[in-house]
Amino acid sequence: MTHYKDYIADPARDCAIVAHRGAWRGAPENSLAAIERAIAIGANIVEIDIRKSADGHLFVMHDDTLLRMAGVDRDAETFTMAQLQAMTLREDDGGDHRAATDQRIPTLKQALEVIRGRIFADLDLKDRDLFNEVAACARDMGAASYVDLKTSVTTREELDWVRAQDVHGVPFMAMAQFTADGFDNTMALLGEIKPFMCEIHFDHLDTIANNKQRFADADMALWINTLDQTGSGEWRDDKALIDPDSIWGRLMDAGISVFQTDRPQELKAYIEGRRA
Repeated sequence: MTHYKDYIADPARDCAIVAHRGAWRGAPENSLAAIERAIAIGANIVEIDIRKSADGHLFVMHDDTLLRMAGVDRDAETFTMAQLQAMTLREDDGGDHRAATDQRIPTLKQALEVIRGRIFADLDLKDRDLFNEVAACARDMGAASYVDLKTSVTTREELDWVRAQDVHGVPFMAMAQFTADGFDNTMALLGEIKPFMCEIHFDHLDTIANNKQRFADADMALWINTLDQTGSGEWRDDKALIDPDSIWGRLMDAGISVFQTDRPQELKAYIEGRRA
């Protein structure tokens, strides 16, 4: 398997598909089964959320509490890893209407073993103070070349914080807001650390489209979330299912080449259709 950064930098690749919390339709989100489904349907990257247990183990879970995914109304990080793995996860994205499955809450190490050599991984830390520990785990597991770490880089203070972390060997993705008025300042800030990729938010799509060459010259690929969440604005999966050209297509034409989605199968079909 090629290095994550080399894959992203390849000008011949298709748009990359990121399965949000794994491909969770048919498997509990953030479970090993959801990672396996992401691999099976041909996603290129799987996004998983990382927390730390009461006894110091890194594990995979999005919410603060276990209520939605395991029916336990208590903070996940107050349990030991053994206690966490004694619980079963609910189907798909959880909730009272979902049945329990045989899937358990995985440790980060278990997830990295499944991912190894098969798919890239975006490690979304619920506490950025875990940066050094997660980076060390990735290096110890021989996983540094196929995962990324990310955090916001919108101010000098955030930039200085990133520089102070020991993420040697682990690809770093910045998260930034691009506006027409602030574009030059944002690019100058990012230029000091040269992230291989940037998860973007923007004021208008033209702000991105009109600066395609600037991003290319900086060797910085663009990642967008089209999730059915407030933060996605108008660029959502539900709208893309109705008119994919107006959502996924317009974003691709603007130069965005990495899409985090809850509809990885549908996005894959759309990409293949554009290529045909």
